[in-house]
Amino acid sequence: MKKIILILAAVIISAASMSAQDMAKATETYNNGATALQTGDKASALNYFQQALKMGLACGTDGAELVANCKKNIPGVVLSIGKELYNNKDLDGALAKFQEASKLAKDYGVSDVSDEAAGLISNVNSLKDMEAGKTAMAARNYTAAAASYKKVIEADSTNAAAALYLGQALGATGDIDGAVAAYKHAAANGQEKIANSQISNLYLKASVGSLKTGKYAEAIAYAQKSNEVSEDAQSYLVIGQASQKLGKNEDAIAAFEKYLSVAPTAKNASAITFTVAVLYQQAGNKAKALEYYEKITSDPKFGAQAAAQITALKK
Repeated sequence: MKKIILILAAVIISAASMSAQDMAKATETYNNGATALQTGDKASALNYFQQALKMGLACGTDGAELVANCKKNIPGVVLSIGKELYNNKDLDGALAKFQEASKLAKDYGVSDVSDEAAGLISNVNSLKDMEAGKTAMAARNYTAAAASYKKVIEADSTNAAAALYLGQALGATGDIDGAVAAYKHAAANGQEKIANSQISNLYLKASVGSLKTGKYAEAIAYAQKSNEVSEDAQSYLVIGQASQKLGKNEDAIAAFEKYLSVAPTAKNASAITFTVAVLYQQAGNKAKALEYYEKITSDPKFGAQAAAQITALKK
C-alpha cells in the first residue's frame, strides 16, 4: 500500500512541475504578444494572444488570470486590424474583421469592443450599399439603386447624401411622390437648398413631360408645384402653353406675362410677346394688344407682323 502512495505522490509532483512549466510558457507567449502590440505588429500580437489563450486554458485554474487577459485583448486587436483594412479602402476585409471582433467580444464579454464593432459594421455596410447604388445608377438600374440607398437610410436616417441619391433614383423610375419624400428627408437633415432645387426640377421635368404628351391639366399642376418650391421661368412658360391648349387664354396671358418678367432676355421672348399680343387681341383688349405688338416692332422675325396688326388695330 505504501508503495502505491509513493507512486501517486510522484505523479502529482510531476504534474505540478509540468503545470508550472506550461504557465511559464503561456506567460512568455502572452508577453511576446504584448510586445508585438506595442511595436504595432498586430498580426503577430493576435497570434501570440491566441496561442497564450489555448495554453492558459490547458493550465486550468492556474491560467485563469492569463486567460482573462487574453480574452480582454483579442477582440480589440482584431478590431484594430479591421480598422487598418478600412483605412486602406479594403471594405470587404474590414467587414470580415469587424464581424469577427464582434463575435469574439460577445463571447468574451468585452462590451466596449462589441458596441464599437457594431457601429463600424453598420458604417461599412452603408458604404458598400452606397457604392452599390452608384454602380446601379451608372448602369441605369434605378430600381436596384433605390433599394441600395434605402438600406443606407434604414441604417442611418440622418444620411442626407443617401436621401438625395434616393430621390434621383426614384425620380428616374417615375415615382415622383417617392422622390419628393426622399428629397424632403434630405432637406430635414441639412440639405434643404439642394433638396428643394431637386424637388423643383423634378416637378418641372414632370410638367414638361406632361405637356409633350398632351396632359395639359397635369402639366399645369406640376409646374405650379415647381414654382411653389422655387420660382422658375420655365414653369410659367409651361403653364402658359398648357393653358392656351386648354383654351384658358386669361390664364395663358397671366403665365406668359410672368414668364417675360422673370426671363425678359429669353431667346423666345419676342415669340411669347407676340403670342400675348394675339391673345389680348382675341380677347378684344386692343390697348394691351397694341402695347405688346409695339414691344416687338423692331424684331427681325415678328416686327413686320406686329406692325401690320398695329395698323389694323388703329383703324
